[in-house]
Amino acid sequence: MTTRRSFLGRAAAPAVVYKFVKGAPALHAAAADMRFGFIGVGIRGMFLLEEFQKIGVKPVIAADVYDGHLTRAKEVTKDAIATTRDYRAVLDRKDIDAVVIATPDHWHKQMMLDALAAGKHVYLEKPMAWSIEQCLEIARAVESSKQKVQIGSGAGNSPESEKAREIVASGALGQVNHVRLENNRNNLEGAWVYAVPPDASPRTIDWQRFVGPSPQRDFDANVFFRWRCWWEYSGGVATDLYVHMLTQLHQVMNVEAARSVVAQGGIYRWKDGRTVPDFMSSLYEYPGFLASLSVNLGNAQAGRSMTVYGSKGTLLVGGRNTLVHTEEAVDRDVQRYGTNAWPAAMRQAYFAAKGNAARPVLAKPKEIVVTSGPSHQAAFVQSLVDGKPLRETAWEGHCAAGSAHLANVAYRAGRRMSWDAKTGEIKEG
Repeated sequence: MTTRRSFLGRAAAPAVVYKFVKGAPALHAAAADMRFGFIGVGIRGMFLLEEFQKIGVKPVIAADVYDGHLTRAKEVTKDAIATTRDYRAVLDRKDIDAVVIATPDHWHKQMMLDALAAGKHVYLEKPMAWSIEQCLEIARAVESSKQKVQIGSGAGNSPESEKAREIVASGALGQVNHVRLENNRNNLEGAWVYAVPPDASPRTIDWQRFVGPSPQRDFDANVFFRWRCWWEYSGGVATDLYVHMLTQLHQVMNVEAARSVVAQGGIYRWKDGRTVPDFMSSLYEYPGFLASLSVNLGNAQAGRSMTVYGSKGTLLVGGRNTLVHTEEAVDRDVQRYGTNAWPAAMRQAYFAAKGNAARPVLAKPKEIVVTSGPSHQAAFVQSLVDGKPLRETAWEGHCAAGSAHLANVAYRAGRRMSWDAKTGEIKEG
């Protein structure tokens, strides 16, 4: 795995640094008048509640099926927020401008459709939904509504991704034929083995509301707090981590959705009763190039990165506001290996005709530093207040989540699978 450190380690001289400045927009004072409801205030939902509160909107009401989450919501808002176990109570509030949905995946579709029917703008946490069919249903519903919906996969709309897209579009990398993306972890938290609160019980958790449209099963606190580990509620590493990578890939490469994918994986590290794989590697086909994605929950050494390989150069998008661009060596067509079996005099004449040119050396990497822009959440508020374009539309969310789901379909079928993003049709081959 190539990392930013190994890229820069090849350079004998300091890297050339460029600046790409994108300042955060000043939110209009009207943001303070925006009233938000929150459906799901668990780990991610709590982060979103705190983030939106920092931006300046007013949190009005939160829904969750675990009492501890609701208690924490009151703490972070200094008791300014109402709480409920029933998400419909949030949608019934006439004084709510927008809702933030951050629940397990199997609830996304119904909550989204209900929110649109209630006339609410929506920030929907990724993945868009539990299946390709559900993602497409949401995308079509949003298209026919008047509400603004932003999907919460911010990796594809970061300053790094924007700069990378600019570099690829400029032709500086030449013909791109491969993009590689990885996300690797090796700890309990990274594998979704989250701590279970000591008060977790059928008294503090509304189990039936959690299960909802999924098959019924007996109460299990581990399932409730570690729901990403089971197919009934999640798409595992693909819909959690592939979605981030696919969103970024689609923006950087200016493509809409994958054409086909093959995928393999399994449960190697975390044999704790989960049904989704803890390692998955997939090869996606896009127009003109292939993309290899992998997630490993059993080794963290390679970390997280995106690398774009072109005929003229390579671009590493490693996060932390930094990209590394390394140009390919120029081929001077001085073939030492290819002429090794020639007679000595003939070979010497060949080199003389080539001007006795030495082999080309690798170009020095250039480090490109970008400046952080507004958060994904701030951009959503900006869109509501000033009509700015959404960072990630429902259709873009469908294309990213659908491509991730396609990898799961291929993995479980043991076949190469293709799809049509516009119709949702899936087929072998």
